[in-house]
Amino acid sequence: MQKPFIADKTFKGQDFSVTRLPQGEYENCRFEGCNFSRGFLDNQNFMECQFVECNLSNANIVNTTFKEVDFNLCKMMGLRFETCNTFLIEFLFSGCDLSYSSFYEMTLNKQKFLNCNLTSTDFSSAQLKEVSFQNCNMLNAVFNNTDLEKSDFTSAKNYSIDPERNKLKKAKFSLNEIKGLLHKYEITIV
Repeated sequence: MQKPFIADKTFKGQDFSVTRLPQGEYENCRFEGCNFSRGFLDNQNFMECQFVECNLSNANIVNTTFKEVDFNLCKMMGLRFETCNTFLIEFLFSGCDLSYSSFYEMTLNKQKFLNCNLTSTDFSSAQLKEVSFQNCNMLNAVFNNTDLEKSDFTSAKNYSIDPERNKLKKAKFSLNEIKGLLHKYEITIV
């Protein structure tokens, strides 16, 4: 069964937490102030779409395609991105709360996280080469067997990354947050 094609449409202030967003292929659509919390976004296709000030927390995103999708000022807590269709996956997160979300084993090279809350977000076994974590709060974010080669943490804060369990070749860190790389050694930095 072919999904309907929906293009160039704006959805404003709609509640899709109870009534499901119709199955379809959404291209160049804009979702503003919509609620998808605990809703079903599984098996959807989003291409060149924008989500602005939406709540997607704990939504089901199994087999969902996100290609060139921008999330701006969205609440996205508890999402399991590794369940998405990862073919051609590409998104931008700006000012989003991704606390307790998971990117386990994903390949997200050159991804941008701008001004995001990444508290307790799981990046275990992910490939995150050349990723930008600009002005992100990374309190309790999980990095285990993660490839962070050439990634930029210079303006990130509250991270704790074990250099012995992650690949950090040419990654960038600020001197102010260097304790995040030495935390496991229980040393005092003055």
